[in-house]
Amino acid sequence: MSTDLAVVGTVVPRMGLVDRVQGKTRYTADLKRPGMLYGRVLRSPHAHARIINIDTSEAMRLPGVHAVLTHRDVPAERIDADLFPLDEIVRFVGDEVAVVAAESETLAEDALRLIRVEYEVLPAVFDAEEALRPDAPSVHAQGNLVGGRALVVERGNAAEALPRAARVFEGTFRTQIHAPVGMETRAALAEWQGEALTVWKTSRAVHANDRQALARVLGIPPAQVRVICTSMGGGFGNKDESRLAVLVALLARQAGRPVRLEYSRAEEFIAGRNRQSSLTHLRLGVEQDGTPAAIAMRSVMNAGAYIASGMGVTRRTGQGALYLYTCPHARFEGLTAYTNRPAGGSFRGLGAPLGHFALEVLIDQAAEALGMDPLDYRLQFHVTDAGQPGQRTTPADQLLPDEPVEGGVPFSSNGLRECILAGAERIGWRQRRQPNGTATGPLRRGIGMALGIYKGGIGREAEAEVRITPAGRVEVHIGNVDVGQGSTTVLAQMAAEALEVPVHLVDMVMADTATTPPAPITAGSSTTITCGAAVKLAAEDAKRHLLERAATLLQAPAVRLEAGQLISAEAPQRRLDLAAAVAGLPGDIVGTAQTTAGSTTHLINAFAAHFAEVEVDTQSGRIRVLRYVAAHDSGRIVHPLMAENQVSGGVLQFLAIALREELYLDPRSGVTLNPSLLEHKCTSIVDFPPIEVLFPAPPDPLGPYGAKALGEPPVVPVLAVIANAVANATGVWLHEAPFTPRRVLQALREQRQG
Repeated sequence: MSTDLAVVGTVVPRMGLVDRVQGKTRYTADLKRPGMLYGRVLRSPHAHARIINIDTSEAMRLPGVHAVLTHRDVPAERIDADLFPLDEIVRFVGDEVAVVAAESETLAEDALRLIRVEYEVLPAVFDAEEALRPDAPSVHAQGNLVGGRALVVERGNAAEALPRAARVFEGTFRTQIHAPVGMETRAALAEWQGEALTVWKTSRAVHANDRQALARVLGIPPAQVRVICTSMGGGFGNKDESRLAVLVALLARQAGRPVRLEYSRAEEFIAGRNRQSSLTHLRLGVEQDGTPAAIAMRSVMNAGAYIASGMGVTRRTGQGALYLYTCPHARFEGLTAYTNRPAGGSFRGLGAPLGHFALEVLIDQAAEALGMDPLDYRLQFHVTDAGQPGQRTTPADQLLPDEPVEGGVPFSSNGLRECILAGAERIGWRQRRQPNGTATGPLRRGIGMALGIYKGGIGREAEAEVRITPAGRVEVHIGNVDVGQGSTTVLAQMAAEALEVPVHLVDMVMADTATTPPAPITAGSSTTITCGAAVKLAAEDAKRHLLERAATLLQAPAVRLEAGQLISAEAPQRRLDLAAAVAGLPGDIVGTAQTTAGSTTHLINAFAAHFAEVEVDTQSGRIRVLRYVAAHDSGRIVHPLMAENQVSGGVLQFLAIALREELYLDPRSGVTLNPSLLEHKCTSIVDFPPIEVLFPAPPDPLGPYGAKALGEPPVVPVLAVIANAVANATGVWLHEAPFTPRRVLQALREQRQG
């Protein structure tokens, strides 16, 4: 496409934005079907108990109640490895006990109060380390260590190399349990037509997760299941991994009418999937000049009652330690523990922000002890284009992983150095930063930095279909979900670029298993690189068919596309629009593609360098963020404005996690103590400064149109950069998040006491 007609790399109107702003967008909770009933969930008051008896007879006699389900009424088929539709064992306060469907939400609530449950209360455990002791109560029959053993990945031999290092630095770090607090709560609506089921729900995987799970649990062919996500009101990774879809489908089947079930805000806090809390111990061995010789990280993750994507959370915790700095010996050990806490699951960045918090704070501490500027240390020792030392272990004909361990493999692109230099210049690092702890007075300012590395969705298969219709429009059919990150617009831009048509001619058809080809889950920052590649190839396939058709109609040996016009290369005055090219055909012009993202020769990762200036009130303990600069290597930026918004949104979300937001559980009963927006103090846009976003890195040669991952990388360095900025202001590093005033004051007291 000629430069003046380029679409990728430009700011085009975001699809669906006007409807969202005007309140016209329809979310699952807005949907109604004829004769629809309302579902509600009875939740456990105990952290761990066995249901001895459950009597639903009074609830069923209540006029207007059409269905009640308990563990005795549902299939004994697992939704997930450790999750049945309902279970006789409840494993946290808020776990599902029964569900009802009635003609109003009020009636459904009344019915819940009429269900009589007799429990045998069982011993509970809430702390991950306690749960891993031999005498701990078992949350699941197979024991509390998920998988039965630690997850261990290693390059070289860190155990042998650490004792040989000139100096060894170590530290222990903790992070909190946290809820994403998306504006939309979970909701699902199910309707049966004979043996065919349609489910509308908040989802990020209508094909890959929901359809397959529903078919398996309900015992029907996948072809009889249709799943639709109309719109997502903030995904952040955690809108799935629950019983919701299966329960509404079972209620609707028993009632013989459509059923919609929507979580309340309290239920979202109590029973929605949260970010696991973590305990990480890190050791860094260096040579006399600071060269990393060995890195060893051990993390204990509190998965809560059910695992879902918990092992993915654990694995991603260790990736920074394994790969962010050039080091011949690196080891990560992750233990994931079941406890009687609310279940953890996916949340933006999974474990990466937790592991980077430990790594990047310890790097700062090591640099200071070595008498080096933290900026210079990172410039000297961060991983380069060449990747890590060592030998490739992945077979030569196989795709390389995007969470690598092995050495001997280069990156497709690595703009980390450019990000460090650009961010340092913008924040004024060389001119303004003073040595740690030299600020004086009650209000002390400091500047900190941290780096990040992140995966990009390698190995996932995606399919796309691009149709050019008799109406002269382009329809892109792809099954993934726009979870709020703007993929609808980005994929439309890629299709328009490939077809050389204006983007306003492109219509996106997404997130409906009946009208789109199979697609992977929208997760792992994979949409642009995986689904984008499929859309690009399908659009190029459609373009070939279109040009062949136009050449016949124009009787021209060569035809070009320009701004939606098909033009004869020999006689430019002879041209057709898209509608004319398709007219007379029995159907649309169709292009298809199926692709698996990745490379057999290069690692594909995104990188980031973040910088922050903070002010610490040493009398109150309050931390105020004054400036924040985020420099990212995400290859070519498809939509600059949305990319900036993606970065600033991720940073703001995790500044709140760094400084304030936490779910509190009573340590004796397991009750969630702050399950509302009144008690869970969320930050707002007025709490932080505008985020300064930079994209200094070049395009990636392997990504579609040069793009790489961007959705999750912005959250990865945030905890660490604030901790390092506070250390620069006060001389004290904080090792436990969130960095509340109480923790700041405690650290300052310990500093004064020597």
